[in-house]
Amino acid sequence: MIDTDFDAQERSRWAGRADAYARSFARLCAYPAEALLDAAAVRAGRRLIDVGTGPGTVAAAALARGAEVVAADAEPSMLDAARRTAPGAEVRAAVLPHLPFPPGGFDAAVANFVLNHVGDPAAGVAELRRVVRPGGRVAVTVWPSPHPPLQRLWGEAVAAAGVATPTDLPRLAPERDFPRTEAGFAGLLAAAGLADVRCVTLGWAHRTDPEDWWAGPAAGISAIGLVLQRQPVAVRERIRREYDRLAAPYRQADGSLALPTAALLASARVD
Repeated sequence: MIDTDFDAQERSRWAGRADAYARSFARLCAYPAEALLDAAAVRAGRRLIDVGTGPGTVAAAALARGAEVVAADAEPSMLDAARRTAPGAEVRAAVLPHLPFPPGGFDAAVANFVLNHVGDPAAGVAELRRVVRPGGRVAVTVWPSPHPPLQRLWGEAVAAAGVATPTDLPRLAPERDFPRTEAGFAGLLAAAGLADVRCVTLGWAHRTDPEDWWAGPAAGISAIGLVLQRQPVAVRERIRREYDRLAAPYRQADGSLALPTAALLASARVD
């Protein structure tokens, strides 16, 4: 299997952006970490691979449980951050669906919001299954669709500013996509041959500084970052004004935002 154009574009969006991610999206993505590890039955003595570790948040939480952890990511700046965050982990450069590990070498595999950024999600799940021993567990998260208010905010700000969404943004090929619902996500894992598949929705309000939340896309992170980077300064300023207006109902007394959001958490056993 070869990497898709989607994969190459996704990796380009994250290149050198670990610091911008840490300021904006990292705390949001950290929220499901403990639930993810629970679903993967991670505890002392278990050998875990954390695929797409980013700055190492989940890896560090697993180390705190006494697990033996391999933290893998494709982005060098994220690997540097993971070494600082999870100094007890073995940090490796690797990317789905090509993990440089033998079959069945782990008790569990987790991937926190990684399948959102993989051009062939089914192949990614199959690879997670391959590296886990029989009886071990796989646990993964994705953002749901329809999107909660937090994820809608960016698109709504762009639309309110009168900016058309570019038609050439990287998208999954339709035959490789799956419904971002509990049933659709569970179906993706079941199709990979995993057993005892479960999927739940986690909901919470993400508390963040408005400037920090703007900083991620402003630095070019994710598809909305690509949209912003393509705009002239005046248009970016107009989008920013709409962002501030639309975010206002979520502003708290201390000036922070409390943005309702949700994630899908799916887990299963390797037979």
